[in-house]
Amino acid sequence: MTTLAHDRYCDEIDHQVGLLRAVVTSGADLSATVPTCPDWSLEQLVRHTGEALRWVELMVRTRAEKEIPEETVPGAQGPDAQGDPAALDAWLAETGDLLVGTLREAGPDTAVWSWAGIPTAGFWARRMTHELTIHRADATLAAGLPYEVAPEIAADAIDEWLEIVQWAQRTIPDDPARELHRPGASIHLHATDPTPGVDAEWFVDLGGEAIVWRRGHEKATVALRGSLTDVLLAFYRRLPLDAPELEVLGERVLLEFWLERATFG
Repeated sequence: MTTLAHDRYCDEIDHQVGLLRAVVTSGADLSATVPTCPDWSLEQLVRHTGEALRWVELMVRTRAEKEIPEETVPGAQGPDAQGDPAALDAWLAETGDLLVGTLREAGPDTAVWSWAGIPTAGFWARRMTHELTIHRADATLAAGLPYEVAPEIAADAIDEWLEIVQWAQRTIPDDPARELHRPGASIHLHATDPTPGVDAEWFVDLGGEAIVWRRGHEKATVALRGSLTDVLLAFYRRLPLDAPELEVLGERVLLEFWLERATFG
């Protein structure tokens, strides 16, 4: 499946970090519970996201050949001061600059350890784009702020998740994704808003040992319809299926079955 250009991912990481910083400095309660990640406060979510970015930056910069323990990454824990939006914002700004600079310098083909069978800096540029895309949604929900994302980024986030589900089914014996095999069953995702230049529909066939999917409009066992952003959020379990923005047609239980087992993100 075609991905976006490496520079586009780098640009988007920079953009998403800026949007996450805007949440931090919006006056939102940093101690508020994140509804979609209820074990975390907003501040803990932001620190977790920044930690992931710092971890990836170190691995790409050092051309790591094996996983680096996250607890050994300098500066990954964030500022000492708790509940200080200015300190958190400054740390995020520095984190984003470090990662984007390192990814641009490395280019997409530089060899770097990864966990999904694509050991390149390009894998990490894409992965961190969508780490930010989804966790910024978590942050905006906690802060009660609106959420938008560029159509090509939302569509690529769905592509990436489907690719990771395929990888997990083929590679990890005890992963819940292995249970997604359902002969004759399929899922259709259908973005109903205009998305110029983006084919924002997906067909996912659950009949094989690993899912098979493609972009396009096809009849399926169950269909999920809504704006591309809402379909993305529902598919990542950030928006409940009974939300008024969504429409589920066909065997809803199959979609629920998918969402319970395709737990990445």
